[in-house]
Amino acid sequence: MTARTLTLDIADGIAAITLARPELGNPIDGEFSRDLYDLANALAGRDDVRAILLRADGPAFSYGGDISTFAPQIDELPAIMRRWTGDFHTGLIRLQRLDAPIVAQVQGVCAGGGVAIAAGADFVIGTPGTRFVYAYTGIGLACDGGASLACTRRMGFARATRFMLLNQTLTGAQALEAGLMDEMLEPEALAPRAQALARQLADGPTVALGEVRRLLRQATHAAMEAQLEAEAQAMVKAATTDDAREGVLAFAEKRKPRFRGR
Repeated sequence: MTARTLTLDIADGIAAITLARPELGNPIDGEFSRDLYDLANALAGRDDVRAILLRADGPAFSYGGDISTFAPQIDELPAIMRRWTGDFHTGLIRLQRLDAPIVAQVQGVCAGGGVAIAAGADFVIGTPGTRFVYAYTGIGLACDGGASLACTRRMGFARATRFMLLNQTLTGAQALEAGLMDEMLEPEALAPRAQALARQLADGPTVALGEVRRLLRQATHAAMEAQLEAEAQAMVKAATTDDAREGVLAFAEKRKPRFRGR
């Protein structure tokens, strides 16, 4: 799939999603939101995607919302936000519901909605030159894309509060310390490491990984009884897969398992 704002390439179980308007700083606007919605729907209908690599062309991951389009339509801003977030949020939700874990490869500036997209990934990898910029409140807006959830999960309530209410910018080192980034590498090592991590995840037991992703996302707010029952149901579902059979037999036979995502 190729759209004006995004490209999708699927090979050997890895779906590489690339933000593809580097000349504009990979802005998040109505067209991007619609393309993301269409892309997520396309992935939801496939059974050969076992990991997602989220990356961007150009020196910046994303400058966030296209503010230049707001001023000429300032009286229509609430309606614009309703339209954009409808597509943007539905696309993100459908990506999160996949079994495939998400690796975000982040370089340069990652601002506004770009932060939401990256922070929502299971793994975020960047460089010392990566900059996470909250940005929203700097123009009098709140946040979207699940930023409030993703940042709180990654950094904790107090650190996320400072980042968001004080409209902070975090360097790569600060983001790593805060938990917003999982690994920091030199620029030349970024893409190979992201690809290798996506490969490792794609070679894993995909159904089991998907169940763990969902359990982790509800763990902070579910009651103990509900979470334990959810874990029980996840174990039963994983136990029905070919990968579980392969994993158990490989352990018994003292060999490395060969998972196939089924």
